[in-house]
Amino acid sequence: MNFYDFSARGIYGEEISMKKYKGKVVLVVNTASKCGLTPQFKELEELYREYKDKGLEILGFPCNQFASQDPGTNEEIQNFCQLNYGVTFTMFEKIDVNGEKAHPLYKYLKSQGKSILGKEIKWNFTKFLIDSEGNVIKRYAPTTKPSKIKDDIEILLAIKK
Repeated sequence: MNFYDFSARGIYGEEISMKKYKGKVVLVVNTASKCGLTPQFKELEELYREYKDKGLEILGFPCNQFASQDPGTNEEIQNFCQLNYGVTFTMFEKIDVNGEKAHPLYKYLKSQGKSILGKEIKWNFTKFLIDSEGNVIKRYAPTTKPSKIKDDIEILLAIKK
């Protein structure tokens, strides 16, 4: 099993296979609209705009499991992201990332990208970096700013400074 064996529903309800991202470097993030870390959307969008043409994809998965910080509908979440942060990277339907109802993709990601705090997702904006072969390379804490991941992304994209 690898990243490409999964699919998820986009924010508008369409089924999206992760195979769509074969050959790309992917950053998967569980997001929330009413969190102290929500401003990370700005840096995520900046990363996406800087590297999308070089092979980076960012996939946002809204989640309401942490202090109910994403209570809105999928449409409300999408509107919030676009209006407040100009998000153009792919957003998915709201999912669970922990527990019995955790999305299969997140069950897989957690089994691959262990954290010093254990396998479970601890908070919004936990990030997983996946290489162009579909391997989970690194897991980042919620407080890791997207700009701090830039060097790792550049290595995977083989960008010379």
